[in-house]
Amino acid sequence: MKRIITGIGALLATAAPVLAGGIERAPQSLAPLFEQGNYAELSFGGVDPSVRGRDVAGFGTGDVAQGYGFFGLAYKHQFNDNLSGAIIIEQPFGADIRYPSPPNGSPVLGGTRVEVNSTTYTALLRYKFENNFSVHGGIRGSHADGGVTLQGAGYSTTSGYNLDIGGTWGVGWVAGVAYEVPEIAVRVSLTYNSPIEHDFDMTESGGPLPMAFNDKYTVKTPRSWLLEGQTGIAQDTLLFGSIRWVKWSEFQVDNFLFPITTPVGDIPLVEVENTTTYTIGVGRKFTDNWSGSISFLYEPSEGDTVSPLAPVNGRKGVTLAAVYTMDNIKIATGINYSKLGDATLGVGPSGNKNEVARMDDSEVWGIGVRIGYSF
Repeated sequence: MKRIITGIGALLATAAPVLAGGIERAPQSLAPLFEQGNYAELSFGGVDPSVRGRDVAGFGTGDVAQGYGFFGLAYKHQFNDNLSGAIIIEQPFGADIRYPSPPNGSPVLGGTRVEVNSTTYTALLRYKFENNFSVHGGIRGSHADGGVTLQGAGYSTTSGYNLDIGGTWGVGWVAGVAYEVPEIAVRVSLTYNSPIEHDFDMTESGGPLPMAFNDKYTVKTPRSWLLEGQTGIAQDTLLFGSIRWVKWSEFQVDNFLFPITTPVGDIPLVEVENTTTYTIGVGRKFTDNWSGSISFLYEPSEGDTVSPLAPVNGRKGVTLAAVYTMDNIKIATGINYSKLGDATLGVGPSGNKNEVARMDDSEVWGIGVRIGYSF
């Protein structure tokens, strides 16, 4: 049972996180911190999304979401029976949205693009008490950069605007608590991830700007809560799940031009609704070497309209995964398919957006591999 316990946490962190709400690509799970003894792992994979629809003029948008790869590294060290620590490197946030220009794309949004890259480094400590409870916490450093271009008739007077966001660091913190009963494979953990502020150097040009503007502006990546749980329900069988809430409403990109104040309200550059993501699954150990799992993911749609820079509104997905264990090595492989919710794209003031396109029949495939070594 212990082998399947350690395998399931890795599968959730590797195969399931694909093109989530906002610009999220990984759930910032602390699963390596709960591995037995000393532990090191490498994870990697790829995601192939298809996000398309039609603009209000009836033209097809083309596929606007680009595929991407991801990687992660983690090391966990057991100092004594009660104290352990871990270092986790991952890429939790990212975006690569590009609207093809006519004649292959939309005259309403063609040429619009957004790119976000980020890597986080988390250092953690965990202390186990004698009553099955434990506490964990640490600091997280994040390096991020990106860029935005607004193009097409849908953006009216701001069409042609370009924003370049230089790479910079930000620091936040992590804190949580867990309860475990190893004899029946029970573990429940609750983790809070603080927002991280980045003081970016931004360069704005084009559109309504008569000249290029350079200045430093603050962007905050959102805070989140992650509740994870698992329990044995039969011999060699495990039930697991998670609930993740992300406060995307505090993710704002403010600069010289945006937000634009109009008589009917402020027009933000990017506006993303808060998201809640639910996962539930079952894992099963088949032999001493092989185990597998199936899990289901649900993220309800939020709000009536979403930004063309984040054209996804809800998702439903399934992940199939297998774990091969040989001595101290564990190889976990998973494949995920998610149906993305139909999204109405709007541009304009909050609560009074003008519809510019509708995205439908969108989907995403993802595959992940995690190699773990215990010693």
